[in-house]
Amino acid sequence: MGLTVLEIEVGNPASPDVTEKLEFLIDSGAVYSVVPTPTLERLGIKPFAEQQFRLADGIKIVRKKGGALFKYEDGIGVADVIFGQEGDSVLLGAFTLESLGLVLDPLRRELKPLPMILARSAAGTEVV
Repeated sequence: MGLTVLEIEVGNPASPDVTEKLEFLIDSGAVYSVVPTPTLERLGIKPFAEQQFRLADGIKIVRKKGGALFKYEDGIGVADVIFGQEGDSVLLGAFTLESLGLVLDPLRRELKPLPMILARSAAGTEVV
């Protein structure tokens, strides 16, 4: 199976007009996106937690986690982001894809709009 790589803008939700473009490997199997720590620091994004991960060889690692704004074409979303360290891949994970309203087509290896569903109470509402 091929790889899908896209250029996506990352920013601080507090300053949405200031962004940096990065080349991301799209990994719909990853929960979180990973952005290099120096990029997040330049954007003024601060970590709010730590998250433990297990690597393929079984080793456990800990990374800082924060929140970032992501822009791709006409889409904009905010999602958790992992502060990547040297050797970490720059990844775009499932939470970020969903925040942008996108899903990865695994056969064509391209992004498609995610069907958006909104649940609401039927009481006192009119269906048009």
